[in-house]
Amino acid sequence: MTASAVHASALDDARTQLAEAVAALGYPDGLHRILGSARRETTVSVPLVRDNGDVEVFTGYRVQHSIARGPAKGGIRYSAGVNLDEVRALAMWMTWKCALLDIPYGGAKGGVDVDPLTLSPAELERLTRTYTQGISPVIGPDNDIPAPDVGTDEQTMAWMMDAYSATRGRGVPGVVTGKPLDLGGSLGRRTSTSRGVAHIALLALKKAGIEPNSATSVVQGYGKVGADAADYLGDAGVRIISVSDRFGAVHNADGLNLPLLRAHVTEHGSVAGFPGGEQIDPAAVLELDVDLLVPAAVEGVIDGGNAHRIQARIVVEGANGPTTAEADAALERAGVLVVPDILANAGGVVVSYFEWVQAQQGYWWTLPEVERGLDDRMTAAWAAVLDQAGATGTTLRRAAMTLAVGRVARAHRARGLTH
Repeated sequence: MTASAVHASALDDARTQLAEAVAALGYPDGLHRILGSARRETTVSVPLVRDNGDVEVFTGYRVQHSIARGPAKGGIRYSAGVNLDEVRALAMWMTWKCALLDIPYGGAKGGVDVDPLTLSPAELERLTRTYTQGISPVIGPDNDIPAPDVGTDEQTMAWMMDAYSATRGRGVPGVVTGKPLDLGGSLGRRTSTSRGVAHIALLALKKAGIEPNSATSVVQGYGKVGADAADYLGDAGVRIISVSDRFGAVHNADGLNLPLLRAHVTEHGSVAGFPGGEQIDPAAVLELDVDLLVPAAVEGVIDGGNAHRIQARIVVEGANGPTTAEADAALERAGVLVVPDILANAGGVVVSYFEWVQAQQGYWWTLPEVERGLDDRMTAAWAAVLDQAGATGTTLRRAAMTLAVGRVARAHRARGLTH
């Protein structure tokens, strides 16, 4: 499937999930249209002078899906093939994620169609500053707060904050989250998504009656989210037998040595070639016989073509939209427990919210305070979704979506259906 087809499928899946929630809640067509429509979509040209003097023009996007519950919130991704449909889907999922975790934000997402690995650090900085200038009229600490995502990091956020601040004539640390600590970032933010994924995965194992020290797991996408999630799970006693990234995959039935794997990736930039296991096809990682599968890369990796080969008892979605609607139905029929992305990977936006609050009040919390707050939020959301699923006899995804959509709909109605 081409990248554009995957992105279109992601938007279709997001709309299907919304339609199912709307039907379950009995909402009228007009409210459905409001909930499914983005409040604002911005497309900008991003010219870049390369180090050799050549000029290239990239395309950037920022979609604000909702501000009914508060400022829009969502990451910025740099990835080849990013298009408006992908960003629309991701922005919609961010709306439900923030609502499910009861964070006073709406959803947004942004991206630039570029492979960051093809740019030098100086080129990345120039690209980021130009992109930030392009979207600066629609972002800000009170209306839309970007954060890191695929292909971006805390350095990207530092450049964005500085570029935005230059347009305002003053420092505005609250315009982005996921910043370096020296610029007002929060302790615990870098690993927050991973910590949240692992926390929810351990709760899911408990629900299934599986002890962590007897559990096996694979992590598809050993990157920003997957690497730390693997470490957290390993620390809890889970045996990680296989991981993959965009360049390769490694498998060891006795369990991978995670510290040595981390050192190998730091030195070589990939899990490929790691001597502590067998090199296997990255696609095969998804289909291994394990207790826990964590897809932590990109959307659409579990689809109608491979869902019937998934052998994991539990799937915890570390990535956004890794399971298509067709695959979701197949996994449900097979009795696989799927923990949806809007719950499983919400740790990042929780600590982003903490960072934003700290910036607003000029007071920074300790790491134990941040981690305790994250764990409490994730546990409360897990309990609410379990209760909803039990009360309605439905899947965790439908339960999570119904809770989230209901909260956003109530906010729209309280505001008069105008925002």
